Amino acid sequence: MPPPQRIGRYLVQRRLGSGAFAVVWLAQDERLQAPVAVKVLADNWAGRLDIRERFLSEARLLRQAGSGGVVQVYDIGELEDDRPYFVMEYADAGTVEDLLMAGPPPLAEALRLVAGAATGVAALHAAGIVHRDIKPSNVLLKSPGGPGPVRAGTERVLVADLGLAKDLAASSGLTVVAGSAGYMAPEQSDPPPGGIDARVDVYGLGALLYHLVTATVPGPAGRVLDPAELRPDLPAPVRALALRALSPAPGDRPPNAADFARELEAVRAGVADGTGVADGAGEWEDEAVRGPEDGAVRGVRGTPSPSPDPSPVPATPVPATPVPVAPTPVPAAHAPEQPHPAPAPPAPAPPRPRLRPLLPTLTVLALAAVGTTLALRASGGGGDDSSAGKRTASRRIADATGALHLTVPAAWGREYADGGWDPAAIGLPAAKEPGLTVATKVSDWSDPESGVDGVFAGAVDLGAKDAAPLTAAVEALRHNDCRSPKEEEWDEGEWKGVVRTWTGCAGHRLSEAALAPKDGGTRGAYVQIRCAEDGDACDGATRKVLNGLELTPAGKSTERP
Repeated sequence: MPPPQRIGRYLVQRRLGSGAFAVVWLAQDERLQAPVAVKVLADNWAGRLDIRERFLSEARLLRQAGSGGVVQVYDIGELEDDRPYFVMEYADAGTVEDLLMAGPPPLAEALRLVAGAATGVAALHAAGIVHRDIKPSNVLLKSPGGPGPVRAGTERVLVADLGLAKDLAASSGLTVVAGSAGYMAPEQSDPPPGGIDARVDVYGLGALLYHLVTATVPGPAGRVLDPAELRPDLPAPVRALALRALSPAPGDRPPNAADFARELEAVRAGVADGTGVADGAGEWEDEAVRGPEDGAVRGVRGTPSPSPDPSPVPATPVPATPVPVAPTPVPAAHAPEQPHPAPAPPAPAPPRPRLRPLLPTLTVLALAAVGTTLALRASGGGGDDSSAGKRTASRRIADATGALHLTVPAAWGREYADGGWDPAAIGLPAAKEPGLTVATKVSDWSDPESGVDGVFAGAVDLGAKDAAPLTAAVEALRHNDCRSPKEEEWDEGEWKGVVRTWTGCAGHRLSEAALAPKDGGTRGAYVQIRCAEDGDACDGATRKVLNGLELTPAGKSTERP
């Protein structure tokens, strides 16, 4: 579909992005001679009054916050086909997710970005709004003087995308699991009787801090690896504040985003002056190291990763997904801000320490699809489980772009996360591709001992129709706590490729597939399937998933079950 020439009085220039419910265009406000971002409800949702109201609610909430740390709404209107749109300020410097594609920023800059995001979220809290989906793609950057060259570290930080936001006063009794894997507070999936509050956003901000300083999305709540294990030179106050914000117990976190922002600024000031500690910034260090008596904070130094240790994958640039480059371990470094004591000219600042590898391939794909996590409705449709010789219920779901479709056993299809993935997770070149996780509990998918059944599928660009790099990447993956894999050729339905099946993986069976289309197309797929170790049932589920996998052009989204 060609782009519209105009949306209302705004001259459309190019498409900025799209999701399951809307498309965002860069446009020019000819009256004010300024660029703007125009968000338009997708045409396939135009007839759904509930989705339409949710879309308009986002515009109202953004306007209601009225803060320099929140994306501003300038105008609202309707197209000729009655689809609503709203006009926002344009963040020309991209998102924090874009920034992470180049690797983690310097520590002081990471603290500045998170403090800026916390200030914006605090404005939402002051307006009675809880965001519920803090993540790098929802934190925007804007040049202080508008488009054009800008000095790094001077961009404004703006919080955006309130599609999951909810009034604090109405946040009890939630029926939908809303948030993003690694960023979602545990109470969002199991709301307490009194409902959620501002502390779910503090958890998300803590995850943002963790991600920016370690290049890794944190693991499940209560099993977060100590960030010092990933970055040994990390100052203790930064480490302690991140762990405190990521506590699974809401009462152990800072009470709101405003308090968290103040604590971040105190830590940032300490890092800037070379001490690593400012007034009030080190008060949690002992608690984080010892651990509170009730055990709410986990992952102190020496705590093992909850996953088996694989052989390393080839080093790649650090992507937005939680796969750091694979360097050699580094010792604890002295603070580079300290001046050299010798009278001679100071030596060059030491290079920023590279980060230690964390996530093995068994769990990395759970976090590679860092997107909105939602509960699925009652199962629909049926499928033939050939291993059982009877009809069994299935569920079919598309990712946010509408480009990737999965069919899974109904028992697996309870939650999904659809934020895309980066093929660098398995050693391929970094890119942003459609990706989807469907599982019995997405928030536990990254823990191989959780007993979660489900599937991750991610699209892969095969370039010149060459599936060899994808196949080689999958064959290079190792899961040391599993038995040696059985490898089979796959040639069914629309796909051909290789399927490797590992058994004895913490009571589960793990299948990984490298697939290329039989028609010679350039879009392949990596698929990871986990199920309870039952040979016949797993065979049937694997066949159902692989035969039901479809990749279609982006933008042809279908309604989810």
